[in-house]
Order: sequence, then structure tokens, then C-alpha cells
Amino acid sequence: QVQLVESGGGPVQAGGSLSLPCVAYVYSFCTYYLSWYRQGPGKEREFVSAIGSDGNTRYADSVKGRFTISHDNAKNTLYLQMNSLKPEDTAMYYCKSESCQRWGQGTQVIVST
Repeated sequence: QVQLVESGGGPVQAGGSLSLPCVAYVYSFCTYYLSWYRQGPGKEREFVSAIGSDGNTRYADSVKGRFTISHDNAKNTLYLQMNSLKPEDTAMYYCKSESCQRWGQGTQVIVST
């Protein structure tokens, strides 16, 4: 069964940090290209960051320099380290296997002033 499970969300004050893990219960080829997306209140889902099996990464301009994506192959876990959080980062965060077109259920991040 192909499944992605996010966790680590919660309330945080502006300027704070959170780390979101996403455990991938998937076939190995499903981890070739993994991404994070988010959907804020009243907004469309948007791309946040992605990482390939070669280690190459991409970031949305809005999070560049503040967020870091990584993947632990041994633990089959994708991470999103979020620093210097802003209220506009408030959203449901989803991990996605681009290779297998599968989404996790999401984890909520709320950044307060």
C-alpha cells in the first residue's frame, strides 16, 4: 500500500521554527521525487519545495532561505525544516510523491503574531 504520513504541525509564534516529517510507506521508486505543498485558508494549494533522488532541491521564492527540505533514505522519511516562520506560512502542509502521484493527509501549521 502506498501511503504518506505527515506530522509535526501545530501552533508556533512568528519567528519560531517547526520540523515536519513525512514517513513514506511506498515503493522505492515512489521516493525518486518528493515534494511539499501547502494550502492556506481561502487559498489554492501551492508548491513549497521538492527534492530529487540526486539530492537536487527546489524552493518557492516565498520560503527560500527559511525552509530546508531533506530526505533520510534509511528512515524513508522526508523532512521540511521551517525557520523564521511568518503568519503567512499558516497552512495545511502536504507531502507528495511526484513519482507515484500520491498525497499525504496533511498537517496543520498555525503561525501567530
